[in-house]
Amino acid sequence: MRKQNFLFDKMTVGVCYYPEHWDRALWESDIKRMLENGITVVRIAEFAWNKFENEEGVFNFDFFDDFLDVCEKLGMKVIFGTPTATPPAWLTEKYPEVLNARQDGALYRHGGRRHYNYNSPLYRLFCARIVEKIADHYAKRPSIIGWQIDNELNCEISGFYSQSDTVAFREFLKKKYETLDRLNEAWGTVFWNQTYTKWDQIFVPRAPNINAVNPHLNLDYIRFVSQSAISFCALQSDILRKYIKPGDFITTNGLFGNLDNHEMTDKCLDIYTYDSYPNFAYGVDSVWDDNALSDRRWSRNLTEVRSICPHFGVMEQQSGANGWSTRMEAAAPRPGQLNLWALQSVAHGADFVSFFRWRTAAFGTEMYWHGILDYDNRDNRRLSEVRLFADNLKKLEKIRGSKFYAKVAYVKDYDNEWDSTFDVWHSRVSRASDAGIVEGLQFGHVPYDVVYLKDETLVSELAEYDVLIYPHPLIINEARISVLKEYVENGGKLVIGCRAGQKDMTGKCPMLPMPGLFSCLSGSDVIDFTFQSPAEKVPKVSFGNRELEAKVFCDIMEAKEGAKVLASYSGCFFEGRAALIEKEVGCGKVLHYGSTFTRDSVQAIMEYLGVLETFDEIVTLPGDIELVLRENEGRKYVFLLNYKHRKVEAKVNVRTRSLLTGKEVSGDITLEKFAVEVLEVL
Repeated sequence: MRKQNFLFDKMTVGVCYYPEHWDRALWESDIKRMLENGITVVRIAEFAWNKFENEEGVFNFDFFDDFLDVCEKLGMKVIFGTPTATPPAWLTEKYPEVLNARQDGALYRHGGRRHYNYNSPLYRLFCARIVEKIADHYAKRPSIIGWQIDNELNCEISGFYSQSDTVAFREFLKKKYETLDRLNEAWGTVFWNQTYTKWDQIFVPRAPNINAVNPHLNLDYIRFVSQSAISFCALQSDILRKYIKPGDFITTNGLFGNLDNHEMTDKCLDIYTYDSYPNFAYGVDSVWDDNALSDRRWSRNLTEVRSICPHFGVMEQQSGANGWSTRMEAAAPRPGQLNLWALQSVAHGADFVSFFRWRTAAFGTEMYWHGILDYDNRDNRRLSEVRLFADNLKKLEKIRGSKFYAKVAYVKDYDNEWDSTFDVWHSRVSRASDAGIVEGLQFGHVPYDVVYLKDETLVSELAEYDVLIYPHPLIINEARISVLKEYVENGGKLVIGCRAGQKDMTGKCPMLPMPGLFSCLSGSDVIDFTFQSPAEKVPKVSFGNRELEAKVFCDIMEAKEGAKVLASYSGCFFEGRAALIEKEVGCGKVLHYGSTFTRDSVQAIMEYLGVLETFDEIVTLPGDIELVLRENEGRKYVFLLNYKHRKVEAKVNVRTRSLLTGKEVSGDITLEKFAVEVLEVL
């Protein structure tokens, strides 16, 4: 389990609040009302730069001093945000070099958010100053328990194309490659006569004349964007650490692209917080079966967050319908879903859940991004459900700090994640398999962790898992192969998919038979490969008692000496060729599946490896219910979550006690629509 520097000392409910949006006469009644409904923490100030510095160099802290006075009078705790996500108009108009730009060079302008760039020396200077002033003034306040840096780093915009970014990119590359000869070799610039002879010929990716950009430049550019965001976060974190009280924490929120969130957390934060909006899971991605997981699919994101920080917080938990005046629309949570979605976060590791927001904004772009209360400020069903959730959370104190039970790990790494954002071949197989893996494990009741593989990963971090699924690691190096080899030799089981081992760390394709560096483990030889043709039927793979479909892509393989073929293709021009190869390595084994992963193929392989439906001794469930198992000091706690719009039947096979009702539970049970049960095994 990854280490973290902060744990909440009790299960906690919070809410996002914007005192600058409301008449001061509402402050005290709002805080009292929150406390009456179980809310004990508010997040404030992340978009309020002008309230501290209304003109350059002129600082005033009265507004939030007055608000904190109300919080301290009534006993409300506060997470204070640094306001750097929305620089003030006086700054962006006087100093346009702080602005980010589109890929064609046109500057973003004041009026939105996240329109700045991380690498502007001037913007970093202004940010450092405002953070220093705020921390120096407010950090000693007793109501403050934590600090949020900026807001949703890399949200909406994860590409940076200003002149400052180009200058910083060149410095990043000089440090990495030292010479242009080494850079030209790594990027393969001999192709299309792209060779650089001076550093100032290199730019961040610019709007091309044709739809093509050097993929090796792109990969390094995304690495650069990640480092830029981490550096910007560290700038603020380093300042805050000089002022915060002992026991207070530093965090930031969100889970966005082109960013190594693990490294950022390790370098800058005490705890990681996520923004959870399960309603976005409906109909947003055609590779998913939208009639299957729907909002349950959001557990995939929460599992990613748990890989960064095992006991995390949710800074923005959905409470109402989502939408801006410019884009997005979503249905309001149905009765029961607010409590369900909040407990979904808790099941996956959240000890702190803060709802967005207290009251829906009456103006601005987010006036359709609904909060707990509507514009009319009356009590409503969402407030009642927040109260219900707060009551439920108190009953779950036993599970705080407990470990999520998983014997399967979905292995990823940032190099392949980033490569798949612009390599359309990589993207297509990865997107298809991500859906298949999550659906297969969810419907097979196989709780899993996500593990991000790095060069410095230790075998001890992998050893707690019986099975690793590493679906399409096109990019791989010797260091990562070495730790995987040690894991397998010690008894682990590794599963890889098509196109594994295709690239080196620069993103180039070495002259090696695929699966490249994996060949020493897999015992497989890829003699041909192909995308599926829409003119042909999808190839079949018979494995065990299941007939599988080899969708999207196929590695056409032969088994080398010491390996065996477990399944072959049929119904295609490569009829009879190996589709699934197994090789024993030490005390463990490696399976190379030659296609993308579907729900059925994942379940067939997990069944073969003995990790499918391993909780029947506790509970027998239909696939409709999500199962989460938590363990704490030898006690087992089982979450059962019903996302369906109908009731679902299940059977509890041992004596248990419901933590929510206090009653003993065994035998047949009914979970009403959107219901959650949390059982302690007796």
